[in-house]
Amino acid sequence: MALVTSTEMFKKAYDGGYAIGAFNVNNMEIIQGITEAAIEKRAPLILQVSKGARAYAKHVYLMKLIEAAIEDAEQTAGFDLPIVVHLDHGDSFELCKSCIDGGFTSV
Repeated sequence: MALVTSTEMFKKAYDGGYAIGAFNVNNMEIIQGITEAAIEKRAPLILQVSKGARAYAKHVYLMKLIEAAIEDAEQTAGFDLPIVVHLDHGDSFELCKSCIDGGFTSV
């Protein structure tokens, strides 16, 4: 799987002199559209999930959709698509811990 930390991704971007797109997601269509564009451009990306989006779409569903997007990149394009899953505007220790424990790679 190609989930990476924001530290890893930012270091590569800094060294390579490029920017990284960060997109808020909350459903399959948004995740699919963003990752398909990233696959086409072979570009790393940050998928941000807000507290509200996590409550709306449920944590486990979002993570499975992101896993499916990574698998799709591996199968259709033959490469590991680097993705950071970031908690956007976490407002409590408990929320941040829950996201990290659930597979988020950045808070």
